[in-house]
Amino acid sequence: MTDSKINSMLMKLPDETGKGDVMAATSVLQQKANEIRNNSINWQSYLQSQMIGDDDYRFITEFLSSDGSKRDTLLEEQRGQCAKTFLSLLEHISKDQTVQYILTIMDDMLQEDMNRVEIIREYAKKKRENVWSPFLNLLNRPDGFIQNMTSRIIAKLACWSRDPMEGSDLTFYLTWLKDQLQMPGNEYVQTTARCLQMMLRDEKYRLVFAGMGGVSVLANILSGRINFQIQYQLSFCLWVMTFSIQLVEQMNKHKIIPILGDILNDSVKDKVTRIILAVFRNMIEKPEDAAMIKENCVAMVQAKVLKQLSILQQHKFDDEDIMADIEFLTEKLQASIQDLSSFDEYSTEVKAGRLEWSPVHKSERFWRENAPRLTEKNYELLKMLVHLLETSRDTLVLAVASYDIGEFVRHYPRGKSIIEQLGGKQMVMQLLAHEDSNVRYEALLAVQKLMVHNWFV
Repeated sequence: MTDSKINSMLMKLPDETGKGDVMAATSVLQQKANEIRNNSINWQSYLQSQMIGDDDYRFITEFLSSDGSKRDTLLEEQRGQCAKTFLSLLEHISKDQTVQYILTIMDDMLQEDMNRVEIIREYAKKKRENVWSPFLNLLNRPDGFIQNMTSRIIAKLACWSRDPMEGSDLTFYLTWLKDQLQMPGNEYVQTTARCLQMMLRDEKYRLVFAGMGGVSVLANILSGRINFQIQYQLSFCLWVMTFSIQLVEQMNKHKIIPILGDILNDSVKDKVTRIILAVFRNMIEKPEDAAMIKENCVAMVQAKVLKQLSILQQHKFDDEDIMADIEFLTEKLQASIQDLSSFDEYSTEVKAGRLEWSPVHKSERFWRENAPRLTEKNYELLKMLVHLLETSRDTLVLAVASYDIGEFVRHYPRGKSIIEQLGGKQMVMQLLAHEDSNVRYEALLAVQKLMVHNWFV
């Protein structure tokens, strides 16, 4: 499938932001929007105080009293007035309650017909004004509802309009979404994730988001304690990102496979299971680099995905796609096991940061044959081991990493000096005072190996 066909297919996906969507109806934003729609705004008082003009008053009152075909006719005949009125009201009215109402009915108008985004775009173009400025400014308002309803409107304009969002406007909006995702206790996080789901279906937007550390943010949030709805939405974001092959490599760096593997193992919701399997399938199917495909397969085996697939095969799913993904992944992962060398297994374990006492660590033959390979790619694996010693809080990882450092030194002639240069000796020495006895024991053995001048003598 060509890039243009993929983009077209992704853009046609349901964005799940409609009022008919069950999950959207339960979001905090939609619950409050339902209340706000029932508010009554005294437009006459705004007219009398000269906060709005006669033309804006006439349009907004006629708009609110119309629906269906009558509203379609009104918007077709008064496109310019529609855009002018909504933008003028947002500019001149500061009362939160009224701004909330204006944004809600504006969002409803766009949701009824996605082509209506062109009303706003055309007006801004005619006036030679930046279509994004009025909305981006509202993201700075202290009211959470105003911020997030504005964000929905921006996402619709960016995804449905003929003119894409670009430059500093796009950077500002995606940065705002990224910050909102990471904000502790954000009651509107579901809405933030929905906007990101819409935006990342467009390749231009997902490449910019990835370039500002977006994959790392999604990985950090998914590895924490979040509900199944956010798990689904952020996994959806990763799924659309896998259609850009260059982003699959970024996902590997941020350990997306083991993170999603953990969620898959604990998942009780079919939609979460389905989207994670779709991510995994793309991570094997989309890359053209055979080495990357192999690495991803091994990482999935390491994350116990194959075991979970065998459990899922016993489960009866109504969705044919999920069964096809289970069969595809099972076949590919089983085939990868046949070609799996002990070094591939070890390398994947280190890169995933999930060391355990698998057979390779204690194998004398493994270290004798493979110790030199730890120096490949500018000491990539050794640097990762030292990094784990410095950053991991997992006592099993610390114990195994200490052991591996010692075994490398014991089996590689220049091992001692290399580990000292990489800061490994200092890290191991610090672990001599660790509170866990197993970590202290393995660190002590590693230090002893570092102190011996020549193991081969």
